[in-house]
Amino acid sequence: MRLWVILMSLAASLSAAELDKKVQHAYADSNGVKIHYASLGSGPLIVMIHGFPDFWYSWRHQMEALSDKYQVVAIDQRGYNLSDKPKGVENYDMKLLVGDVLAVIKALGKDKAIIVGHDWGGAVAWSLAMFAPQAVERLIIVNLPHMNGLRRELAGNPEQQKNSQYARNFQQEGAHLKITPEMLAGLVPEAERPAYIEAYKRSDFEAMLNYYKRNYPREPYTNDGPPVPNVKMPVLMFHGLKDTALLPGALNDTWKWIDAPLTLVTIPNAGHWSHWDAAPLVSKTIRSWLSY
Repeated sequence: MRLWVILMSLAASLSAAELDKKVQHAYADSNGVKIHYASLGSGPLIVMIHGFPDFWYSWRHQMEALSDKYQVVAIDQRGYNLSDKPKGVENYDMKLLVGDVLAVIKALGKDKAIIVGHDWGGAVAWSLAMFAPQAVERLIIVNLPHMNGLRRELAGNPEQQKNSQYARNFQQEGAHLKITPEMLAGLVPEAERPAYIEAYKRSDFEAMLNYYKRNYPREPYTNDGPPVPNVKMPVLMFHGLKDTALLPGALNDTWKWIDAPLTLVTIPNAGHWSHWDAAPLVSKTIRSWLSY
């Protein structure tokens, strides 16, 4: 056990430049939109999807921890870093975001993958599992409740309504003009900020906010959303309980929407980026969970 912790700590210490030298970079074609991805290791395919505001490097700890046994592929979602940034809110519809991940899986010569998603990447991962289940072997979600739970909390939990003000702000026209790379980089660990500033400079802030404009619920909030099929494959969920954007009440009843084993790991001292805040725990748990 002690050796494993030491190895995890060494993996987590790699800088962006060091990891960048180890991964292989490539692009998938998603109906004319280029989707960049970074790949490390070989074996069963794991595809990791970042959220806002982020890029493929979000998964640095997990890529290092899992790449001895798996091919770990982390994508740049459209609008971010090295992927294309098509103009227009309609180009950020959830169906297209799901299509981007399917294009990456296809480009890698596979029919399905273990799918991992955080934040907006979690929303894409849930949608992929529901609407393209043939492409998902297992599902891993980091800090993104099922949309049914989030809708319920937005409709009936005043604290969640208050804490979602940022999303309503992002849905306003011109909101992207108030964002700078340095501002967004303040959300990440200080040592990682230079790499994130460079990635943000290559990104399109309007495109990034189009995720909210196109897909996030709008007021008046209601419990009723489009009907969605239950998830059919095993699900592993992590949720940092210090996440102020997505409160843990939305996790209640998740099992009602999954027709397979659900493993929920709540992490008391982790925030919204629990795969950073508790990287060894998250990576080790993923590895263990995938082994059975």
